[in-house]
Amino acid sequence: MRDQPEHNPLRPSWRCPNCGILWPCSAAKLRLLGEFRDDRPGLLLHMAKVQEEATADLKKLNPNARLPDLTARFVGWAQRR
Repeated sequence: MRDQPEHNPLRPSWRCPNCGILWPCSAAKLRLLGEFRDDRPGLLLHMAKVQEEATADLKKLNPNARLPDLTARFVGWAQRR
């Protein structure tokens, strides 16, 4: 059986090392939805904490750059439709 690739963020860039796109990628979102299947508030709190970590990392990478609002990327997708 083939190992499934990890879709954890590559820090401090917060990109998926497998997909090469901004994290959370689709695979990471599906995994997170499964992990927090019965705890949507827990998922939202977890992603808010991750957003804070990403903001800190990205500010360190580009201290003079103005960061975009990361809420949609980290928390918005996890809200119920």
